[in-house]
Amino acid sequence: MPTEFPLEGVCRLRPVPATGSDPLEAVAREYAALAEEHGPRNVLVLKRHPSGQESVRRRLAAVHSDDGGPSSPRVESVPEHASKVLEEYDPTLDRLEYEERIELVSLVIEGASRDVPDYLRRAARRESFARDVGQLLLAATRQRVGLEDVPEAESADGEAPRSRTDDCLAFLYAMNDRFHDELEDRGYVERADVIPRALSLLEDDADGLRSRVTDSFDAVLAVEFEEFRRLDRRYLGALTADADLVCLGEGHASVERTRVEPGRVADVVDDEPGLALERIDSHPDGAADRPPHAELVRFLATGEPPDLEAGDEPIGRARRIRARTPREQVRAVATEIGALEDRHDWSYDAFAVAVPSIERVPETRRRLREAGIPTATIGTPSLAEDPAVNELYAFVTLQCERARDADLASEGASEADDGPRSRTEYDREAALERLRARVEGFSPDLLEACGDASVARSLRRWIRRTDLKGRIAGDEEWVDAREQYEGIRRVLEIADFVEETDLVAPDWDGLRRMLRRTIQYDAPYVHSVETQPPTGGVTVCAVEDLKYEPRAVVFLLDLVDDTYPGEQFLTQLFPSTWLRESSAYPAVTGPSAGTVAETFAPVDGPDAVGDPFDAYHAQRARRRLALGARAATRRLYCCSYERGSGGLRRSYDESRYLKLIESTPGLALEDVATESNAAIYGESNAVEALLDQPRGELERVLREASTGGEADLAATEELFEEIALVLDEGDVDDELAEAVRSQFEFAAGEVVRRD
Repeated sequence: MPTEFPLEGVCRLRPVPATGSDPLEAVAREYAALAEEHGPRNVLVLKRHPSGQESVRRRLAAVHSDDGGPSSPRVESVPEHASKVLEEYDPTLDRLEYEERIELVSLVIEGASRDVPDYLRRAARRESFARDVGQLLLAATRQRVGLEDVPEAESADGEAPRSRTDDCLAFLYAMNDRFHDELEDRGYVERADVIPRALSLLEDDADGLRSRVTDSFDAVLAVEFEEFRRLDRRYLGALTADADLVCLGEGHASVERTRVEPGRVADVVDDEPGLALERIDSHPDGAADRPPHAELVRFLATGEPPDLEAGDEPIGRARRIRARTPREQVRAVATEIGALEDRHDWSYDAFAVAVPSIERVPETRRRLREAGIPTATIGTPSLAEDPAVNELYAFVTLQCERARDADLASEGASEADDGPRSRTEYDREAALERLRARVEGFSPDLLEACGDASVARSLRRWIRRTDLKGRIAGDEEWVDAREQYEGIRRVLEIADFVEETDLVAPDWDGLRRMLRRTIQYDAPYVHSVETQPPTGGVTVCAVEDLKYEPRAVVFLLDLVDDTYPGEQFLTQLFPSTWLRESSAYPAVTGPSAGTVAETFAPVDGPDAVGDPFDAYHAQRARRRLALGARAATRRLYCCSYERGSGGLRRSYDESRYLKLIESTPGLALEDVATESNAAIYGESNAVEALLDQPRGELERVLREASTGGEADLAATEELFEEIALVLDEGDVDDELAEAVRSQFEFAAGEVVRRD
């Protein structure tokens, strides 16, 4: 029988998210005290999420021990530490990689014996279906939610008490159980199961594991305690049964924990009798270090307006960028970054651009770089978008055809006798064309020369003989090169796995099948990592990743109501109305109005709540904005764009939270000039500015006319004459000239542009 260990120690809680130049000051202060008492090597710092972990480590490394030398902090995320616990218990246990999981889940789905619910059968046609199911099962595994949590299909009186969603969940959870049975038979553990598995081993003290693990430290500092979920807190209790425990948290700052369990962090502490609550000042040094938008952050997090007398000037300020399209939004951000870098001599790594989701990172980063702004973000995009991966897939496709032709020849058969081909002739020609385009001097002889009985050795031979990595280094920017190297690494890992597993045949057909499935199901930027280029660069990341990553200047992008708060909460797999009916989905799906008010301070009370489900998760989106805003230590920019409906008809749809800020006394949004006479940075920006001139001028005339004003048509005619002169007599590329002319058609509504 496992033993649950209560949390015993102290939790020091900031009332609101801290703002200022050093959000990790309290962490450093607590670490210094523990390091002085126990020694740096005897203090384990546990952070709930891996993001921001390096920033914590660097900040704590600056804390000096008594002998005057720098300390070497032990900083780990909870998943990382749990993984080491599993390795300590069983060094032979293999963690299931992302690509391997895709293949194994696919085999379990194909072998499902029970009937697939009609809704899931129809939903499977959607492109995102596999990823949505995968995310659901990961969440269920992390929280130990399974088939036993789904209501019975029929009650004693014959009625069906469970919802349509629960019917689907029953099928998916049964499939998840089979999936984990398969993992256990093969000696694998998936990453989502690392914490639950390690927790069970610690609570059972299997083979004296708990003593072996806890002997290496005397104190634990739990950072980001507001995000520790139920199992995380149990894990922390098992680790600290014989150690000093200090927890650090922030009020009104939990986004991930509140996704799966309601309540404020102070309520969580109150539920732990052995955990004493101490409130600490968010700004112990007063207001000297507070940025101009500090009151705005506080308002977003708590709903509390600034305390000022009537007639006082606003004390909470941020800047606002309003653009016509998402593309122009990024262009305006690039222009502002260039201007600030020139004016204040700030390095590019002083800036951060925060997007609503990680899927928006690649496009945003690319547009910034096109505008001449270096970026610091490295990530792995979707494999389908990676040129190097596509080259290797083309190589695998053609090797499959070669192997097939060889088999036919050995059997004395011809292609015509073989019936339908496994790959169409078009696919074969497309693969040949891709390799001819990418590899100078390509010929079928090169394919033969790279052949080998081992698919992994053959791939490595192709990479070496065609100098794939050298071509990438010579042709691509360093950021793209790093990403493509990562894509190559993933393909080689898949090839190695194919030769080691019995899931697929260890040949070209098996590799092509697994690679094709991985490319098909791969989620954009599922494997992301941050780094800094030698010359510095702007950080581009999801807004939640800035929680412990302060920057002098932060741009919050896409502040439109469709995003903050948005309409699609939790998952795309089920309609929101269905989620409200479910009791077994691994997230908060049925909160009451009282629960919403108790969890989120901006909600005045139960009577102020309309739809509890929408209100609950909309408040989580508001918190994400607050945490992104507090990362700015000097300037905060709130960026939005218009919605277009064709021709000149466009309207702003700013986030309700921006509108709320604007209407709150004491808070102000200062518009940043984005007009055409602003300074232009980067060749791409200059080209886009030229392309925007026709449409921009016609929109200006239309606005004046619609409000009864007088438009200066002479100035417009003069501008158009200058553009025509440049196109006719200047050294302008023909395609660019045609693009400029087409803008007149867009502006006149003859062609509708979809932004």
